[in-house]
Amino acid sequence: MNNNFEEPVKQKSGFIYVIGVVALLVIGYVLGMLSSGMRYPITKDPAFKQLNTAYTKIMEDYLNGADPKDLINGATQGMVASLNDPYSHYFVGEEGEAYTQSYEGQFYGIGAEMRQEEGLYIITSVIKDTPAERGGVLAGDTIIAVDGVEIKGKSFQELLGMVRGEEGTEVTLRLRRDGEKEPIEITMKRAAIPVYTVTSEKLEGGIGHVTISRFAENTAKEFEAELAKLQEEGPLEGLLLDLRSNPGGLLTSTLDIANILIPKDKKILDVVYKNERQTVSFLSEQKKEWTVPIVVLVNGQSASASEVLTAALKESAGATVIGETTYGKGVVQAFRQYPDGSVLSLTEAQWKTPGGTWINEQGVSPDIEVKLPAYASLRPLATGSEMELGSYGDDVVTLQSMLRELGYGPLETEGVFDETTEQALRQFQQSEGLETTGKFDDKTGYRLLELLREKLDKEDTQLLKGIELLTSGVKK
Repeated sequence: MNNNFEEPVKQKSGFIYVIGVVALLVIGYVLGMLSSGMRYPITKDPAFKQLNTAYTKIMEDYLNGADPKDLINGATQGMVASLNDPYSHYFVGEEGEAYTQSYEGQFYGIGAEMRQEEGLYIITSVIKDTPAERGGVLAGDTIIAVDGVEIKGKSFQELLGMVRGEEGTEVTLRLRRDGEKEPIEITMKRAAIPVYTVTSEKLEGGIGHVTISRFAENTAKEFEAELAKLQEEGPLEGLLLDLRSNPGGLLTSTLDIANILIPKDKKILDVVYKNERQTVSFLSEQKKEWTVPIVVLVNGQSASASEVLTAALKESAGATVIGETTYGKGVVQAFRQYPDGSVLSLTEAQWKTPGGTWINEQGVSPDIEVKLPAYASLRPLATGSEMELGSYGDDVVTLQSMLRELGYGPLETEGVFDETTEQALRQFQQSEGLETTGKFDDKTGYRLLELLREKLDKEDTQLLKGIELLTSGVKK
């Protein structure tokens, strides 16, 4: 009897066990779905079914086949593009690597600067103590091939990709050199090439002119080094901080420089996140008091981090701003790099000046507005541009303006490459030792730009106003 009682119990126990397993599986499935929905909210959106269906259809039926990674990266790029935000981007693979490297203090290459000229790539300068200098590369050499691959028809970015690479790897350049009958080959090992973002010069009256081209990883360290160098040359009576055409960069470097120049505990900026759920205020952590008067130079291309520093110096340190209203980028991006090198750079916050102003699409206004000479805004003529007698259009207008500014003319019909334009161009080419063809080419274009830059160095109205202000001791 007990056996009969125990048997059904055993059967019941087994039944309960099976039910328990099924229940656990069901619960696990439900929890898994909930967890998946929490971890991957895209799966809860009805449109995700369309995306999944499209992905499956392409993978199964597309005639030419498809790479799953390419499809997913393309979908991610499409998502970011749909935001219609000019500052949010998704960079795939090597593009992401290049993006992050642009903020680093170095890259791996040979240490030679190049320019494109008449479809050729010319070495313009060689950086001291780099593989290029040690290997014997000279300014003026023409690059024919890289690692045996002809570069004719390659874009500048493609050439950079061929020359740069991993540290310690070898690269061979085949070069054409004036005076040599045959091309020469030079093999070098790629090494770290420092990228400098800060330069300085000591002007009359003890004024330090410091230019920051952008805010990268080592910019603050470079800034301190340049200040120390200026102070070694004698007492610093004024700081002329040149942020013109500085596109911005890393906020961390910007804050480090602000901590040097702005009085302790004074506000640098506020960063305000989505729906004002969080506001982060950054105050100066200055360790040593800065007493030297500051003048900041800006223009319409001074953007983002350079606007942060400009506004902070103006509102919290009493600096005088000279030039033109800045670009007006009042938003902050954060970027994340994925294992394959891809990068998502996404607008996540806005920033406000110490006084609470959001400068987006408004810019930072100068205390003293000063414009540069009109020729300073002439655009460079594109590499490969060709103009001769009978040509017409905007490029001809630019060429005529350049010639006129350098004293060649008078020129008759604006925008038309007529005989007077040809004669003026011949005179320019002859006086500069160029081939006198009367036709515009890359060599002519480079020389025109060089002379215009030299002219602007002497006639830089914004710089001259800054020097005048600091020399006279006038403060805002």
